[in-house]
Amino acid sequence: MIYDVAVIGGGPAGMIAAGRAGERGARVILLEKNNNLGRKLLATGHGRCNITNMLADNKETVGVYGKNSKFLFYAFNKFGVRDAINFFNKLGVAVKTENRGRVFPLSDKANDVRLALFRYLKNGGVKIRPGAEVKTITAADHKISKVILENNEEIFAKNFIICAGGKSRPRTGSTGDGFKWLKNLGHAITPPRPALVPIIVKEKIVKSLEGLSLANAEVGIYRNNKKITGQSGGIVFTADGLSGPAILDLSGDVGSLLPGAIALQIDFQPEIEAAELEKKIQNDFHHSRNKMFKNYLAGFLPPKLAPVIIKLSGINGLKQVNVITKAERQALLRALKKFTLEVKGLKSFAEAMITAGGVAVKEVDPRTMRSRLYQNLFLAGEILDLNGPTGGYNLQICWSTGYTAGDSISFL
Repeated sequence: MIYDVAVIGGGPAGMIAAGRAGERGARVILLEKNNNLGRKLLATGHGRCNITNMLADNKETVGVYGKNSKFLFYAFNKFGVRDAINFFNKLGVAVKTENRGRVFPLSDKANDVRLALFRYLKNGGVKIRPGAEVKTITAADHKISKVILENNEEIFAKNFIICAGGKSRPRTGSTGDGFKWLKNLGHAITPPRPALVPIIVKEKIVKSLEGLSLANAEVGIYRNNKKITGQSGGIVFTADGLSGPAILDLSGDVGSLLPGAIALQIDFQPEIEAAELEKKIQNDFHHSRNKMFKNYLAGFLPPKLAPVIIKLSGINGLKQVNVITKAERQALLRALKKFTLEVKGLKSFAEAMITAGGVAVKEVDPRTMRSRLYQNLFLAGEILDLNGPTGGYNLQICWSTGYTAGDSISFL
């Protein structure tokens, strides 16, 4: 049988692409090497599935997608945030909006999103082939001719949509196979690297802070004492570094700067300027009189952080605050506002939420997701050189590009 469309990859982009093509009347087969579709989808949002973000397709904020953000304008216009919300509403998934514009299913269950996509595939008559691992994609005369599976079965179609994902969380099936196929077909691949991933630092002192979570800190990336970029938000200390939303969002920038000497500078008191904080500390010291320094810090710092700040400041924890010198106060200020750690590297793809890098978008038509090298090949989702911050932005890439691809194939 020759299908109208063969979709490779049963993640979010592949499911919506296949469903949209089927909805339009195409004969569609969806090939997924796992035994189940949407495995990675179940892990998003800590199992709650952060479907999208209210700001994801806003023209004023789309720049968060980096150097390739303009590529997304057409896809976001065709199927944007409101379209995604209405799409899931129609499939029975009510949603809610939380802080920072994050949109979740009202049930807080990622599986509800997955089941809704199953219904969409069923409604479109899509044939689902789980356990179908692709071995080779062959082409001739600027067209894809067939897909050969690991069991040597051949799949023929008029159109092919590759939504094989990146290399992040390989246990869910994302092992970078799509990059290999497309490179062999002549597509340029921006080297994949982990993104939205914890950062490893050289200092052993972070071990004593392991598990400490701060809701609001400001983190800057520095090279040669020059600030490159920064991010505010939650951070979490790990045994060998840092994680949390602010850190994950900065990890892509860190990855692009490696290898090389890079420092992270943390401001534990971002809501107050340094001069104002110094004045406050001086006033506190004056009025606290006989209070010991360690007890003073215990009044406004988390229990795990206070001993580290004492050590970095060089001030004896038993010293009375009213006799602490100006030089010591300034050392304390540096420890609180300029806590500096040297970057050792990033965690691996196994711990990364997404992949940065991928198929060069200049080789893809942004209006259709069609390859500029092969007239019947379309690409969508994480396989493209597109990535955004945490908070639903990356799933919106999948919905928009996947829907656009499924909506653009010709099969009559």
